[in-house]
Amino acid sequence: MSLAKVYTRAQVGISAPEVTVEVHLSNGLPAFHIVGLPETSVKEARERVRSALTNSKFLFPEQRITVNLAPADLPKEGGRYDLAIAVGILVASKQLQAFQSHHYEFYGELTLSGEVHSVHAILPAVLAAEKAQRCCYIPKGNDQVASLAQHCNRKAVNSLQALWLDLQGQDALPLNMKYPSVNTHSVGSPLDMSEVKGQSGAKRVLEIAAAGGHNTLFLGPPGTGKSMLAQRMPSIMPTLLNNEALETAAIYSLIGKAIDIENWRNRPFRSPHHTCSAVALVGGSSNPKPGEISLAHNGVLFLDELPEFERKVLDSLREPMETGLVTISRAARQVDFPARFQLIAALNPSPTGSLSDKRATPDQVLRYLSKISGPFLDRIDLQIELPRLTTQELQTETCAESSETIRNRVNTAHRIAIERQGMCNALLGNKALSQFCKLGHAESQFLGAATEKLNLSPRSYHRILKVARTIADMAGRAQIDLIDIKEALSYRAFERLLSQLTRY
Repeated sequence: MSLAKVYTRAQVGISAPEVTVEVHLSNGLPAFHIVGLPETSVKEARERVRSALTNSKFLFPEQRITVNLAPADLPKEGGRYDLAIAVGILVASKQLQAFQSHHYEFYGELTLSGEVHSVHAILPAVLAAEKAQRCCYIPKGNDQVASLAQHCNRKAVNSLQALWLDLQGQDALPLNMKYPSVNTHSVGSPLDMSEVKGQSGAKRVLEIAAAGGHNTLFLGPPGTGKSMLAQRMPSIMPTLLNNEALETAAIYSLIGKAIDIENWRNRPFRSPHHTCSAVALVGGSSNPKPGEISLAHNGVLFLDELPEFERKVLDSLREPMETGLVTISRAARQVDFPARFQLIAALNPSPTGSLSDKRATPDQVLRYLSKISGPFLDRIDLQIELPRLTTQELQTETCAESSETIRNRVNTAHRIAIERQGMCNALLGNKALSQFCKLGHAESQFLGAATEKLNLSPRSYHRILKVARTIADMAGRAQIDLIDIKEALSYRAFERLLSQLTRY
C-alpha cells in the first residue's frame, strides 16, 4: 500500500486555486478511480494516463488506484491534471524516488504516446505558484507565455520520459529558459494621433481622458473622425505597468487566445459590434468566461453607434464601470473577473446621421437618443461634439502632434496623480474627493450654481470635480482653479443636446 501527494492548480476565473493530487495504491482487483468532483474530461484522464505511462516504458500498477483531487468541493475540468496524476502514480509505485513533491507543481495534458500538450490559463497558475515559491513543470508550448512571469521558476517538458529523467537527476531540463522575442517594454502603436486632421477639441478631450482615466463620449455626424480618434487612444495612454500587463495577459489566457509576445505590454483595445449580447459583453455561459469588458481590462472599450446597442446591454455596463469588477453567478459557481476598462462611446446626433439634414423631427431624434439611459450617461465624464471638417482642414499638409508627444504630457499628469493619491483621478472615492479636490470659495459657488442650473446629479457633480482635478494636474496646478471648473463643465455636449430637444 502506497500513498503519494502531488500539487497542481485549477482554474476559477482569473484565480488558480491549489489542487492536491493524492494517489493511493492498494491491494484488490485492478481499478482506476478519480474522485474530487471531476468532470468528464478529467475522468477520461484514466485512459490517457494509462497509455502514456505504458508507451513511455513505465509500469502501470496492476492494483486498485484511487486518485483524489482535493479540495473535493471545487469542480475540476480539462486535461490540465493529467501530468500531475501520472507523476503521482510514478511516486506511489516507487518508480520515481527521492522526490520532494511539496517543492513542485505540474500542469499538462498527456497524449497516448506520453507527450505533454499545452493547456489554457497557464499564466494565472504560474503566478500563483510564484507566490507559493514552487517550481512549475509546464508544457513546452506554454513556456514562452509563462516566461512573462519573470520571477517564477519553471521547467518546460515535452514528454513524460523527459520529466522523469529530470526529477531523477539524470538529464536536467533547463531552468527558466529565456526567449529573445519576449518584449519587456511597450511597443509603439502603428496608429498615431498625427494622422487625424483637425478636431483639436476632441484631441484635447482624449488627452484629459488618458491622463485621468475618464470615460468619454463622441457626438457628431458620420465622417468626423470619431472611430479614428478612439482607435488611437491606446497610443497616448500612460505606460502599462508590469503587474497590469500580466493581469491582462492572464485574462486572455483563460479563453485560449494566443498572446502576442511582441506587444503584450500594449493596452488592449476592444470594439464589439452593436449586435453583441449582454453575455458577450459582460461574460457568462454555464462555465463562466470573460466578456469584452474583461478583455478590455486596463485598456479601451470602444462602443461605436451607441444607440444601436440594446438598452439592457448598455445598462449591464453600469455596475462594472463603477466597481471595475464583474461577478458572474451561476448555480454551480460564482466567478469574479476584473473589468477596469476605459469607455469611449460614439454616436450620431440623429438617426439620419446629422441634425442639420432636416430629415428627422425633434421627436424622432429624441426617441433615438433616449435609448441611452440617464444612469448610463451619468457614468460618462467627458462629452464632446465633433464638427464637420472644413475643406481647408482636410487638404492641409501640416503635420499634427504625434502620439508620443501627447503621451509624454499624459504620463507627467498621471504621475502627479499617482504620487498624490495612489490612483488615477477617475477612481477617487467620495472621501478622497473631499481631500484632494478641495475648492476655493469662488470655485465652489460657481460649480454649485452650475449644478443647479444644469440639474446635474450628485454623480455628475463628482465627475466634473474629477475632470477638473485632471485638467489642473495637466496644467501643473496644485489647486483646482475656476478655469478648470469651466473647462470641465464645457464637456457636457450630450446633455446640452437633450436640453435643446426638450425645451419646447
